Amino acid sequence: MASKTTLKVAIVLGSALFLSGCDDAKLPDFLKKNDKGSASAAEGKSGRTQSGERDVEAPEIFQLAEKGLWDGRPSLGGVWVAHPDAKDPERVIVRNQENGKSVVGALFRREREVPGPRFQVSSDAADALGMLAGAPADLSVTALRKEVIKEEPPAPTEELEAPDEIAQTTLDDPIAAASAALAETEAAAARSAPPPKPATPKATPASALSKPYIQVGIFSFEANADQTAAELRNAGLPATIKPGRSNGKSFWRVLVGPINSQEEHTAALKKTNDMGFTDAYPVTN
Repeated sequence: MASKTTLKVAIVLGSALFLSGCDDAKLPDFLKKNDKGSASAAEGKSGRTQSGERDVEAPEIFQLAEKGLWDGRPSLGGVWVAHPDAKDPERVIVRNQENGKSVVGALFRREREVPGPRFQVSSDAADALGMLAGAPADLSVTALRKEVIKEEPPAPTEELEAPDEIAQTTLDDPIAAASAALAETEAAAARSAPPPKPATPKATPASALSKPYIQVGIFSFEANADQTAAELRNAGLPATIKPGRSNGKSFWRVLVGPINSQEEHTAALKKTNDMGFTDAYPVTN
């Protein structure tokens, strides 16, 4: 991986429901459709003032520059980030200050605090910002607001044709889909936390280990899985990659094992934690 930092990794398998056909009145203002483009066209044809909209940064609403992290899992809801200081869902511009890339998306409140960077980044946002799984990046997130632009048309010498409609851009997916996805990933992380170690572990014969593998992570990009496995092998751990599919998307699990004894299992788990994979935990296969 690009850097050895905390990698929040958990399996998020199973189906997730994409929400569509939401009641327009229940959505935030920045997700509602409007007819301003067609209204502007009508005004232009009648010789009155034409108007449009553009995005204007509103730091007084929300602006924060901190480390952000994509944990490597595929996520629903399109382009979004989450932070515990966010109060209400906002339309924001997210900038990766390390490479200059930026993307417009949604900001949500992150209800659950976890170790590591406080900005949680969706897989689509990470792709647009050029972020690698498990590699924190310096992000700047600023709220956006719409500003009306008015232009006086030139004095017509003949009847003017109506201008093209102004395109209204909205987020790729309804706000409810992203909120549900965020809640599901955090709930899955809590469910998959490794069990506490026994106070006095006893050596177990190799043939009796019920969970001879340690799951290090699950990745939506094969290259990231290969890079993590190579890093583990260089540290002397027997890394294995197991591909799979969920909801039509491919993913790759990185495992350490099989491990022959309880002593080796404990030592391997400690070593993966020391390498920065603090969410590694035992699995059957």
